[in-house]
Amino acid sequence: MRVLIVGAGATGGYFGGRLLQHGRDVTFLVREARANMLARTGLVIRSMTGDASLPAPPMVLARDLDVPYDLVLLSCKAYALEQVMADIAPAVGPDTVILPVLNGMRHLDLLDARFGAERVLGGQCVIAATLDAQGVVQHLNQSHSLTFGERDGTTSGRMQKITRSLSDTGFDARPSNSILQDMWDKWVFLASLAGITCLMRASVGDIVAAPGGTTITLDLLEECRTVAERSGHAPGDATLQRARSVLTEAGSSLTASMLRDLQHGHAIEADHVIGDMLRRAEHLRSAHALLTVVYANLKAYEAGRARTASA
Repeated sequence: MRVLIVGAGATGGYFGGRLLQHGRDVTFLVREARANMLARTGLVIRSMTGDASLPAPPMVLARDLDVPYDLVLLSCKAYALEQVMADIAPAVGPDTVILPVLNGMRHLDLLDARFGAERVLGGQCVIAATLDAQGVVQHLNQSHSLTFGERDGTTSGRMQKITRSLSDTGFDARPSNSILQDMWDKWVFLASLAGITCLMRASVGDIVAAPGGTTITLDLLEECRTVAERSGHAPGDATLQRARSVLTEAGSSLTASMLRDLQHGHAIEADHVIGDMLRRAEHLRSAHALLTVVYANLKAYEAGRARTASA
């Protein structure tokens, strides 16, 4: 199976690197700057689950894509999706399967409209990783799962092929017959975590130690849960209990990656993680007071960042 990994940053570099390390036919779609770095240093992964150094990883620039691939793994940030869809178009043939591991749900609508729903799987990943100044993929803990499945819950022939290709490659490959529910569960948690830590500019532990912090956190989680429920994807009791536990853990240093991006002045996924949740809440006429405040906060940050960039 010929696999195109879109991006060789923290997420794409990690999962694509593990696939390449285990002999899979992988090519990375990269920008010129990343291509030049990889040509000099190779793809390097540092992880407590095992380091990897992969010299001369197969790469391609968007302008040079001219043949279809069997599987296209999208690991880009959601705000880059429009450009990425244009970039990968030459790689999408009649039998190509697209596996996105972006946050939220809005990307499914965009990919369906561009390439057809029959080509787009559901997917998500759980990994804490970053790309350091030297271009090394730093895997920060032992979590490294990739969950994927047909959105109608079937076990198709192509799912079996993809499962074989992704399995036994140094990370947790998890085929799912309930991938849409899996994605909603992650989105509810992520929107709550990103929303509260960005709003308060603080870690979970510091938020819950503040007067009213636990109440506000759980109220935001409830707003997101209600959106999922009214959309037909209510999280189960065990899922909600885990979310509540993580979001209210005393002394926890946990923050969302969106907060770290914000603190470094980087672009953020405000529209895709929070804005889309708010839009659905408004459409479903469910409570959204905290989502409104969080989204306004993030959009104010984006406005200031844009003004600084244009100065």
